[in-house]
Amino acid sequence: MKRDRKGEIWDFEHELPGDGGGGGGDQKLILGLDGGTTKTICICMPIIPFTPNHSPPVYARAVAGCSNHNSVGETAARETLEQVMAEALSKSGWSRSAVRAVCLAVSGVNHPTDQQRILDWLSDIFPNDVEYYVENDAVAALASGTMGKLHGCVLIAGTGTIAYGYTEDGREARASGAGPILGDWGSGYGIAAKALTSIIRAYDGRGPETKLTYSILHQLQLSSPDELIGWTYADPSWARIATLVPVVVSCAEAGDQVANDILLHTVQELASSVKAVVQRLGLCGKGAY
Repeated sequence: MKRDRKGEIWDFEHELPGDGGGGGGDQKLILGLDGGTTKTICICMPIIPFTPNHSPPVYARAVAGCSNHNSVGETAARETLEQVMAEALSKSGWSRSAVRAVCLAVSGVNHPTDQQRILDWLSDIFPNDVEYYVENDAVAALASGTMGKLHGCVLIAGTGTIAYGYTEDGREARASGAGPILGDWGSGYGIAAKALTSIIRAYDGRGPETKLTYSILHQLQLSSPDELIGWTYADPSWARIATLVPVVVSCAEAGDQVANDILLHTVQELASSVKAVVQRLGLCGKGAY
């Protein structure tokens, strides 16, 4: 375990008592992380029996930015994950020596190679006896709605989108979740990207006029659609683009046909993702669709 990894991130540990903080050396902690394309949350909890009527206390909670390596790159994603874990431990008054398990549910974990890279990195941060669980964030979302039993289908629709499903006999399937370049048009990024595209098309004369032009230019304090090019490519991160979704919704509510079409297509994309997973796993039986 490297106590000085990333310099000041773990400096707080030097100020803790010799037993690792908290007033007792036998404390056993778990760090749980939900990492998305917009934000990452880490909670620090004791490892104690869980019952439906009694949840373990949360010692600390920390929030940071994007930890999806497909959006911000592997280096930035790892720095965010390490920062949020260190902050949660610092707030709780414990060091890494008290950690017995780390569970990461992170968007962008799409293949065993993604899992292995994170596992290798975690083993360089924590003691050798720590257990690690690394999954896509959709797995945690499903488990949170089923009290830990992985059975059914879950849909995440935020900055990114993914549909994930499990059967009782352990089969699994997913749809979407491959990022905007590969067609996640049911996502917040997809909505905003289509809106920006519609503005440029209208400006060129290749598409219909739309209230999106005035509304988004006003939101971004720009004077011409030409300026959208520079604004977009100055920082094309998914979360930044997706912040325009409320503007698209407002235009749709005001009766703009282009905005309404974008949202309709988004709903259809989300429904098709769920349908694909459910059909592949047979979750609704024959003849359900």
